[in-house]
Amino acid sequence: IVPFGRRKVGGYVMRIKGESPYSPLKEIEALLGEEPPLSEEMIELAQWVAKRYFSPLYASLQAMVPSPLRAKYERWILWNREYDEKPLIVLPEEEEILTYIREKGSLPYKSLLKKFPRADSLLPLFLERKTILEETRIRDGARGKREKLVERKVSPDVLKEALYTLPGTATKQRRILTLFLEEERFPLREILSRAESLPENLNPLVRKGLLRITEHEVLRDPTKTVFPPDLPKALTPEQGEVYQKILAAYEKDKEPKPFLLHGITGSGKTEVYLQVIQKMRERGKDAIVLVPEISLTPLMVERFKRRFGEEVALLHSALSDGERYDEWRRIMRGDAHVVVGARSAIFAPVQDLGVIIIDEEHETTYKQEENPRYHAKEVAMERARRHKSLLILGSATPSMESYAYAKAGRITLLHLEKRVGQGVLPTVHLVDLRQEMREGHRSMFSRLLLQKMKERLERKEQMILLLNRRGYSTFVLCRSCGHTMECPHCDITLTYHQTSHSLRCHYCGHEEKMVEECPQCHSRSIRQLGVGTEKIEEELKAHFPGIRVIRMDQDTTSRKGAHERLLSSFGREEAEVLLGTQMIAKGLDFPKVTLVGLILADIGLHQADFRAAERTFQLITQVAGRAGRHQLPGEVVVQSYSPEHYSIQLGAAQDYRKFFDHEIRIRKKGGYPPFYRLTLIHFEHEEIPVLVKAIQRFAEELRTYLSGDTVVLGPAPSQITRIKDRYRYHCMVKYKNEPKLMDYLKRALENLDAIIEKNGIQVHIDMDPQVYF
Repeated sequence: IVPFGRRKVGGYVMRIKGESPYSPLKEIEALLGEEPPLSEEMIELAQWVAKRYFSPLYASLQAMVPSPLRAKYERWILWNREYDEKPLIVLPEEEEILTYIREKGSLPYKSLLKKFPRADSLLPLFLERKTILEETRIRDGARGKREKLVERKVSPDVLKEALYTLPGTATKQRRILTLFLEEERFPLREILSRAESLPENLNPLVRKGLLRITEHEVLRDPTKTVFPPDLPKALTPEQGEVYQKILAAYEKDKEPKPFLLHGITGSGKTEVYLQVIQKMRERGKDAIVLVPEISLTPLMVERFKRRFGEEVALLHSALSDGERYDEWRRIMRGDAHVVVGARSAIFAPVQDLGVIIIDEEHETTYKQEENPRYHAKEVAMERARRHKSLLILGSATPSMESYAYAKAGRITLLHLEKRVGQGVLPTVHLVDLRQEMREGHRSMFSRLLLQKMKERLERKEQMILLLNRRGYSTFVLCRSCGHTMECPHCDITLTYHQTSHSLRCHYCGHEEKMVEECPQCHSRSIRQLGVGTEKIEEELKAHFPGIRVIRMDQDTTSRKGAHERLLSSFGREEAEVLLGTQMIAKGLDFPKVTLVGLILADIGLHQADFRAAERTFQLITQVAGRAGRHQLPGEVVVQSYSPEHYSIQLGAAQDYRKFFDHEIRIRKKGGYPPFYRLTLIHFEHEEIPVLVKAIQRFAEELRTYLSGDTVVLGPAPSQITRIKDRYRYHCMVKYKNEPKLMDYLKRALENLDAIIEKNGIQVHIDMDPQVYF
């Protein structure tokens, strides 16, 4: 923590010099944490990330340090002591708040708001009058958890003698000592609970020197479960061949090329990962395994814990600050050697990296959407290069870029084309919803899907239904005047949620009560249109009274542990149907699931995004892979209004190679990745004229620096032109080879510095973007 003007801020010591050109120097006021959070290797990697992704170095450093280890900035309100003796001439509602602040002397801003919600509007007035002051305080993040232990200080024989000398009324002391005849130590809470005693019953025994109370650190275990160990499974010939090729490359090559493991759903990719990690551990090497956040299911965690036990550390967003702090320190200290986590786990401070595995490598969630806008796959390639370690990218539906690089020889391509055990690929049925409508069937469930669901209920089997849209309806319309309910802060319609009877914006979080009449024409002809998971659940129960449904979407899984509880419940067969958004499309393996229904395969297909067809194909293939993974055969029903589209046809056929061959021709013709690279430059401001003028000048300037083959598209409004009351425009740089692009972007922005700073324009630069809204 260092003084910075009138404030105190957190910073990082990057290097140490013997002398400084500046004088006088200010002292560092305090150190955060018990040990440096970043090694020299990670500092160098942060510098690489900052340069590669056009990010401030501080943002790159912050990305590598888990939030519990970062400085916590807190706004405090202080009473101005100059007013101690002065009378307050204020309104009654002001007096109550000021009196409270004076009594406290100082308090966190959040605490004040909790007691007086209206204080927020009055504080600017108090600050202007100088009756109060404010300051930003910095505190440490999470700390280690400590637990009190009670230990036996003498031998059991001495305790037995002490028991005889206790008075007859000391029943609880007798209970405590009796427990220590068998065990040497207990946690304080446990001994008091088991002896049904209080601290005052224990203290005399401590004073007599029979027992002592100590403290020790307790690590918080995110799983809170000890799993029985699991032995490696015998690999199939196909798995064995893949495994041997990976190890041979590690043995022979000084810098092994990355591997792309293209394996169909259920082909046993995870077992190959586990055995490669086992081999690395035998050599004293560490491993990082990245999986998409939504695939970090209890089942996935359990498989790694069973195989590697206490060596596994978890890093993902569902951990508490304390759990994340403990897991990070276990990795730093070398107590954990197999890190399993989501995107940010690529920055785990492992000591001697032997292998990085990225499962479901095609997932867009590996790309961060705020500074630093890094792609975990690219960072993994850089870390693997620095450590000369293995990098394995795995997927049933690889990204177009990865597969193209593999075909070009930049990545080694491996295949798993058969399901392990008795599992066979499910039978897929494609339903044309237009034909259903023409024949008078207007349900969200086609007649075929209803029939298949009825059969599963009769056979007491389970089903998974997927609709990649949460909520009850996607928009609310007045049938009299055509007015749609929109977010007041964003150019997007509000989504109706039936459980809370509210309208919500899924971009800024704005929420309001459901309207009973149109705010425009006051008609009561209000209708909810479109379909979300809540509405699907309602109709499902109407078709099959008594059916048990577990719904999994962002609304039902936001609380800690909800994801695990819902999946465990489904695994115990406490519901016939698991209904959800894309979070149920991958990573799930339930023996009784024999039917998967994709309610509407077209969602996202017609977006203004060149990857729309690829994502549709991936979703169909991945969700189809949840059915028939064990002995019972599986079926999949894919419903669509565009069943003739190649992505839906080939997704239903689960034919990746044909899809790749078709899509790659379209990409080449349109000049999109993997043939060209893209960089998105995003400008935001509250006023359109200011915004347009600035981004037009930027684009004009940038064009003067670039080579003839490079194109600047735009500027143009973003797909969602306004979010959180800020308008959004962007331009896109499309290029094959522009080695000095970073320098050109920097120069063009520096020439606009005055306009950008004067008007408070926000600028974001996104290298190889995955999202374009």
